[in-house]
Amino acid sequence: MIDVSALYAGLETPSTPHRYGRRLTHLQPPSHQRMEVAPTAASRRPIVVWNLTRTCNLRCLHCYSDSEARWYPGELSTQQCKAVLDDLADFRVPAVLFSGGEPLVRRDLFELAEHARSRGLHVVLSTNGTLIDEQIARKFVELKFAYIGISLDSATASIHDEFRGVQGAFARTMRGFKLCADAGQKVGLRLTITPHTAPNFDRVFDLIEENGINRACFYHLCPAGRGKNLSTLTPSQSRVAIDTILTRTRDLIERGKRVEILTVDNHCDGPYLYLRMLREQSPRAQQVLEMLRWNGGGRYSSGVGVANIDFNGNVHADQFSMHRGFGNVKERRFSEIWQDGSDPMMAGLKDRLPLLKGRCATCRFKDTCGGSLRARAEFHTGDPWAPDPACYLTDQEITCVS
Repeated sequence: MIDVSALYAGLETPSTPHRYGRRLTHLQPPSHQRMEVAPTAASRRPIVVWNLTRTCNLRCLHCYSDSEARWYPGELSTQQCKAVLDDLADFRVPAVLFSGGEPLVRRDLFELAEHARSRGLHVVLSTNGTLIDEQIARKFVELKFAYIGISLDSATASIHDEFRGVQGAFARTMRGFKLCADAGQKVGLRLTITPHTAPNFDRVFDLIEENGINRACFYHLCPAGRGKNLSTLTPSQSRVAIDTILTRTRDLIERGKRVEILTVDNHCDGPYLYLRMLREQSPRAQQVLEMLRWNGGGRYSSGVGVANIDFNGNVHADQFSMHRGFGNVKERRFSEIWQDGSDPMMAGLKDRLPLLKGRCATCRFKDTCGGSLRARAEFHTGDPWAPDPACYLTDQEITCVS
């Protein structure tokens, strides 16, 4: 996750020290530049993405879990889920993100959220937004959800509805945004970057500003589930898309808008952002590079700072890696599974730099990007340590020091 608002546009947020081990230089005396919240990024507990159910009321083209509007067997009971939440709280994970399918179809969602909050867990929800009504929006606030992320694929209704597989989804999703905002709930937009959505980014930023959306996460596509059938961006298309995100984010911040803009699941966005700051002769470029190195990118993401529990209780390195499990929370506690280094893949993820191959192995930004998303490399080549095919940096950029 690359915090564009903080790194490129200089917007300090409460998450900045957690993500980058320090606050922004220009907001404090030089002697207090480093304010680390953990000794290293590697020592952080994982944020747990938990797919509570596979059932979904939509049928999205890019769904990594290949979910549909039907019942799936084997999902955890309410009591089993509460036992997992107790373990996550004891393990001191920083947050649990309830996802799906569509988590709002689970009738016990708010019972689980209340239990999580009673144990001191930060609770985040990822939803398509179509099922949110006034009562649900008020419940989010009552239970103090840290954040509600609503998926939106375009500012154009027809494009969004095509991606979501249901006509009218756009209108219902936008209503969900409004109801959350009206209730005082922090709400954000989640969008997957594809050749269909990227050309629409300027309009998406207009929509963000027009609707007072607090946060937006732009996710690079990982070809899992139904998403394996979608086209990916070419390197030149990726660069145009990220340049648009950088330019529009800086414009928002310079006009006094406190909006968090982040890109997710392609850590070469960090070096690309740094190289652009160098070209622009930004006095903060070196500081940003140091912050990116502390964060480590993919090096401290999947299998380290990010974890996944799927609908049936299987534990994975991230939500895109459901083809590879490390254990099941019905049989062993998550905390035990996560710390068990006997599995070669789990051990490799926790010390991946020596295992990287090809361009990733020789890249000068290896300690900054960390090889990006291993699931995407494995889907593309069959080798989890091969180069990430979504890297859009040129050979010159990854080898030339000057």
